[in-house]
Amino acid sequence: MTLRLAILLAGTVLDRLVGDPDWLWRRMPHPIVLIGRAIAVLDAVLNRESLSEPARRRNGFVAISVLVGAALVGGVILSALLRALGPLGWCVEAGIVGVFLAQKGLIDHVRAVETALETDGLAGGRRAVSMIVGRDPDQLDTAGVCRAAIESLAENASDGFVAPFLWYLLLGLPGLFAYKVVNTADSMIGHMSERHRAFGFAAARLDDFVNWPAARLSALLIAVAGAIGRLDPGALPRILAVTRRDAPSHRSPNAGWPEAAMAAAIGVALGGPRRYGTLVVDAPRIHPEGRYEATPDDIRHAIAIFDRASLLATALTALAIVLSLP
Repeated sequence: MTLRLAILLAGTVLDRLVGDPDWLWRRMPHPIVLIGRAIAVLDAVLNRESLSEPARRRNGFVAISVLVGAALVGGVILSALLRALGPLGWCVEAGIVGVFLAQKGLIDHVRAVETALETDGLAGGRRAVSMIVGRDPDQLDTAGVCRAAIESLAENASDGFVAPFLWYLLLGLPGLFAYKVVNTADSMIGHMSERHRAFGFAAARLDDFVNWPAARLSALLIAVAGAIGRLDPGALPRILAVTRRDAPSHRSPNAGWPEAAMAAAIGVALGGPRRYGTLVVDAPRIHPEGRYEATPDDIRHAIAIFDRASLLATALTALAIVLSLP
């Protein structure tokens, strides 16, 4: 376990410093792209329009089982090969862990929204936020763009950083690979469109399951990070109280936890009705007593909180290494 902790710490630091360099992924496909291609192939083969809904649902279960099984087996084999290489293999594994985390990349994408709003106005903010959210950006005003960016940051703090961090800690490369397969499948096929409602059912439910612990841990990290530096000793209990109260009202069983913690930490109201193309989803407000008119300053505040939360996770990993030494 000490070696896994050390590799995780190295991968986390590497991701924080380097992120996803464009020069590298212009020359070779990112692993998530390869996972996406495999999902697309199974979708085309097993989710034909001529099939009945029960057959599509059954095939969706088969597809996600094959994908997860392949990820687990591949992770076991690769892990064994890398461990046989000794220190060189440990370094390569740390690099793989860094590739599958998303601290720097997430911060860069959300900061781009703040920068675009300040340099190019609402039109620029809409273009930038369209890169990280699925909703229709043309229907968003400046406050809506800011809220969308903050919500994306909070949700992806769990999906993009804490969850892969946690699954690598628990199961090593097999756990990391399997998590990324499930999460990518959910983003591609785990939604309620006519084509994927049945086929993506298993992927969506499995994603809910594997993200359950990370969402709660993310909320705790965000709450602690949001309370750090405040002179108010009641800040942390207040953030946690809002999180416990409002997270269950979110349409997702997991996304509401980091979003509620972030909303309470920065003092804004998140959630509410949103538009996805022609579909309008009526969702309750999270932290409704907060300000609804979010600003670019709130994006900066949210980024600072996520930055502290990821540093806290890194520091706890380093402490665990020290405590595990003989």
